[in-house]
Amino acid sequence: MIGPGEYAPDVTEGITCIADLPEPKVVRRSRNYPSRRCPRCGQRAGRCGLGRRTLHDLGDVRAGRPVDLVVTYSKHKCPHCHQRFTADTSDLAQPKCRYTRRVQDLAVRLVAEDGLPYRNASWHLWRDHRVFVPYATIQNWVEAAGEKKSGPPVHHLPRRGPGRLQRLPGHGRGLRRSLLRAQHR
Repeated sequence: MIGPGEYAPDVTEGITCIADLPEPKVVRRSRNYPSRRCPRCGQRAGRCGLGRRTLHDLGDVRAGRPVDLVVTYSKHKCPHCHQRFTADTSDLAQPKCRYTRRVQDLAVRLVAEDGLPYRNASWHLWRDHRVFVPYATIQNWVEAAGEKKSGPPVHHLPRRGPGRLQRLPGHGRGLRRSLLRAQHR
């Protein structure tokens, strides 16, 4: 067992072939329900199918292996409004994302709070947590979180377009005012 402050070389350092990397540990989760409430009308919607989603989570540090969550979820169709929807998995990951929220939060924290460059944060995630995240993906997460955006906040800008500010013809009030002026001349 390695004590605190002792250097332990990375066992994956120098591996150039993907097949030589350790296999991920598969953890199964279920969001399979016989029925759910419809988000549109609130009526009971029965299950009409199943789906499966694989998410990359923070790895098993002791075994030195990555962890993949395989989430099985139910698909539903409302008989009243014909709305199709799936069981909620937003507590695990954002829609269409291949990584769990824990991975995203840690990556953003490494860049925003610790000040690591994106490439170093990617290496840190692999070395210490056995999850590989491309540095460009980390950059997208940080920019979406708003941590490294430069410039003033945009919430104080006016909500009108340039045509409306200049009262150009064809933009609502500007057109009406120009017609009223033409009638009074």
